[in-house]
This record gives sequence, structure tokens and C-alpha cells, in this order.
Amino acid sequence: MRHTHCLIVDDEPLAHEVLLRYMAELDFLKNAGQCYQATQALPLLSSQRVDLMFLDIEMPKLNGLDLIKSLTHPPLIIITSAYPTYALESFDLEVCDYLLKPFRFERFLKAVTRAQTQLELRWQLSTAESKLAPIPDSEPRFIYLKSDRKRVKVILDEVFYLESLGNYVKVWGSQKFLLTPRTLLSFEEQLPSDCFLRIHKSFIVNKKFIHYIEDHSVYLTNGSRIPIGKHFRPLFMNDLG
Repeated sequence: MRHTHCLIVDDEPLAHEVLLRYMAELDFLKNAGQCYQATQALPLLSSQRVDLMFLDIEMPKLNGLDLIKSLTHPPLIIITSAYPTYALESFDLEVCDYLLKPFRFERFLKAVTRAQTQLELRWQLSTAESKLAPIPDSEPRFIYLKSDRKRVKVILDEVFYLESLGNYVKVWGSQKFLLTPRTLLSFEEQLPSDCFLRIHKSFIVNKKFIHYIEDHSVYLTNGSRIPIGKHFRPLFMNDLG
């Protein structure tokens, strides 16, 4: 079973303690972070992998439902609230489950098992849709990527670089990008290694568009500057010969 990276967003320290204790009982749940205000979750959601968010509703500055509405590509969400009155609106926002505080471990387990099943189905669908298409050698290689409820054909020779945003990846052309719900690791495993090389924890570049290398950065022909990660630099320099 794949690990599910979980984010806790709740202004009550006791709620964090309960969730962390319950999560520790299940090996497939990994703590991806803890926030005590909804506003603190925004940069975290855009910078690292979050599969499932345990979200309170009544919090200062920004409540949980408004946080959901602000997200273009939210992770799966389990509401954890002391108030049942928000349940209908929450399910209208397509949350995975609604846990009414205080809840027992058995109820928590039912909710995360449901979430895990949905995540597995998402992963299988994403993998099936994004495999390299079988095409004749005379045609350019391409992949189909899911973006905004569409499947978009992307010519690999036109991709300059890929940039990780947690559970999403920006696939950059010359001046614009396509945002797709995948991880950078899944691209690294599927893209042809003769063209694409990971040079940073957050970036994969197309070698054909490298203009020059200076200090700890790669400069592409479209003017983009991509950092070279310390741990990726030896392999990258060796690959260039």
C-alpha cells in the first residue's frame, strides 16, 4: 500500500494530538505537516506533496470551507469539526468525509480507508492516462496529460522543463505551462532519459534546450534559469560528459 501524506489544519492543539496518535496506528499514513491556521496551509500545499488534509472549519482569519474554495487543485479532504451544521456545505465541496469531534479511532479508520481507496483509484487513472503513447518512430513522442478536466496532448520535444508543486507539476513550454495532478517522480520514471534529466528535487529539464551552465544554475534557450540541486549535480555533470 502506498503512503498517504497527511496535513493537519486545526487551531486546537488537542485536535493535533488526537490525529497524530491515530495516524501513528496506521503505517500508510505519513505526517506531511501541521498548521494552526488555514492561511498557513496555503504555501505548504503549493510546495510539497499532500494527499489528504484533515481540516477544521471554525478557525481565525480563514475558515476551513473558505480554504477549500480557494484551492484550484485541493487534495482529498476529511473535515474534523465540532459542529454538524457545516456537513451539507462540506459535501457540496466534495470532501471525502466529515468527522464530528470527538470521534473514536474506529470512525477515523473508516474515513481514512475511504480516502485511501479514492487515492488508489486516482493514481491508477493518472498512470494509465499519462503513459507514453505507442506511436510510429517517424512521429514525435508525446504524452496525454490531465489538466482542468481535459486530456491534453503534449509533444515531448516542445517541453522545456517540469516544475514540481507538491501533488502537481507545471509542464513548461517556451513561455507557458500546463498544470497536471501528478508528482515529479512519476514523470522521472516515465520520461525518456535520453532527453530529460532531473537536476533538482523540484525540476526536470529537457537537455536539448540547455543553453549554458553557470555556477549552480542551468540557463535554457527560452531564458529560464533552473537551479542545480547539490545532490543532483554530480550525476548531471557526468551525464553531460
